[in-house]
Amino acid sequence: MDRNGKSFPAVSIIVPAYNAEYYLEQTLESALAQTVRDFEILIVDDGSTDATVRIAQHFEDRDPRIRLLRQQRQGVSAARNAAMAAAQGTYFALLDSDDLWTPGYLAAQLQVLHDHPDMDVVSANAINLGGELDRTVWKTVRPGLHPVSLLTLIRIEDSVSIMSVFRRRVWEQLGGFDATMYGNEDYDFWLRAAAQGVGILFNATPLAYYRRRTDSMSANEAQMLLGIQRPLKKLRRLVLDDSVEASEIDRRLDRFEERRLMAQAKQAIIDRDFQSAAGHFTSLHQRTGAMTDSAMAFAAARLPLLLTWAYSLKRAGRWLRTRPVSKLDDHATLDRHA
Repeated sequence: MDRNGKSFPAVSIIVPAYNAEYYLEQTLESALAQTVRDFEILIVDDGSTDATVRIAQHFEDRDPRIRLLRQQRQGVSAARNAAMAAAQGTYFALLDSDDLWTPGYLAAQLQVLHDHPDMDVVSANAINLGGELDRTVWKTVRPGLHPVSLLTLIRIEDSVSIMSVFRRRVWEQLGGFDATMYGNEDYDFWLRAAAQGVGILFNATPLAYYRRRTDSMSANEAQMLLGIQRPLKKLRRLVLDDSVEASEIDRRLDRFEERRLMAQAKQAIIDRDFQSAAGHFTSLHQRTGAMTDSAMAFAAARLPLLLTWAYSLKRAGRWLRTRPVSKLDDHATLDRHA
């Protein structure tokens, strides 16, 4: 409550929205259905060209706890920052315009922060919506709360989900999301938080629904791998060279770059751009010293038809050492590195 007697909400729900007409109504209904009622919702329209603004205005007219902010297209980081700058709550809750909360989401997450005053962020597990993983659990880990250290975040980039609630002081300490970063901006936010000593917990209970969309950046493997390197390179400049965190960052950057080159080589074969494929395999050989990469570079440069034939028979899929895109190592789990 301020000196004029105006009371502030306990929670500010941050909803960036860009061309979200297909999902925004469901998203906002899930926020309004929370068992915790002491909140405000800040919707930031990021230059939408569809019916997003009309839908948001309808909800703003319907409930005085909802405010619509508008800006020209600047990206999700700038949209979240605009909402947090205008927010009045003690806690901030991130809710993307296509995701959903269960009715008990806020109550459960706030209770965790109440019970753990030394922690500043609590992230939630979720159920996948859409795609091949539809209706499966977003992260399979043992029940309970899991501490997330900086080293954990470096090793497992999805240790913290965007469905997170955090104390206002986290935003005040970090200064918001990096508005120059398009993609992986949330990963950068959590890395910076952990590097500055912010306490983070992951709640294994699925309390939300995470929508998987085929039009996301992660649909392009090479682009995703390039994007995830940026926050790690940014963090690398902040950690001591002789630290275990620095060593782990260097290892992951090397692996991500190898996977990116491999993804580009595979795509070049599909596009029948054999000169580019040969270049990517040559770069891989220079990094790994593997004779397989050298042989693939030779085949792309001298025997492109043979390479295309082999790839079409899916033999190349085995040669190219395909690996899951979602995380670096199949065996990596939050339990193992917590």
